[in-house]
Amino acid sequence: MARAAEAELPPVLCYHRVGGPLELGVTRVARTVFERQMRALARAGWQTLTLEQFGDAVARRSVPARNRCLLTFDDGYAGLADCAYPVLAGLGFTATTFLITDYVGALNTWDVRYTWRRLRHLDWRAIVQWRGRGFDFASHGASHARLTWLADGAVRDELGRSRETLRQRLGPEAGRAIAYPFGAWDQRIGQLAAAAGYELGFGGGHGDGSSLALARVPVYVWDAWSVPFGLRDDALGALGRFVAGVAQGCAVGTSWLLKLRGERGRAEALP
Repeated sequence: MARAAEAELPPVLCYHRVGGPLELGVTRVARTVFERQMRALARAGWQTLTLEQFGDAVARRSVPARNRCLLTFDDGYAGLADCAYPVLAGLGFTATTFLITDYVGALNTWDVRYTWRRLRHLDWRAIVQWRGRGFDFASHGASHARLTWLADGAVRDELGRSRETLRQRLGPEAGRAIAYPFGAWDQRIGQLAAAAGYELGFGGGHGDGSSLALARVPVYVWDAWSVPFGLRDDALGALGRFVAGVAQGCAVGTSWLLKLRGERGRAEALP
């Protein structure tokens, strides 16, 4: 895997939900907050990178100027097409959305229920439409399984099945990158991702500097300032990034709840 000094790479923000129903979790950002943040960034001269441009920076073929960032969304909820993408398009911004390919167009039954009703994911029609407007889409795994808890064969299936679906639906370039579910990665997962054909892999708040272990800063409900913590260079930004990293680490609790739910379901299915 190619090495790169993370300090020289453009920052990467990771949103999940924008707008829509309230939730018990922390991943929802209000539409008004998101729009205020994006407008503030535009006024300050920030520009967003395409996935290809960011990949070029990682490969050292080019180094973007200051005030460039990669804006990403995990999970691919349908509400992005109403609450986030139009805001970005109106400002001349773009983003990369990491899709759970088994759940495109379906409800988020893979997750703990943090909302009263299940949430729907983007369908292929909307994905193709926004891709035609300059937005990128990549892999967030096939079923959002925590890859570090799986045996090699199951990891290969998750990575390969998701990548193949994206390539068939959107073309070869859509299989270039993956954001590891729950931000969970290790050296083994990076090696398996490389073997599956991925060139870029995004984890949690800390990477190891390689192209398949790139860091991102999550944006959670409390990150409501005009400039997100991940783009601030002051003490508040440092504190916010630390808190976001702690919160992302707590996602292991969600993984345990899903694991227990799956084991209970299998037990109930036994004769």
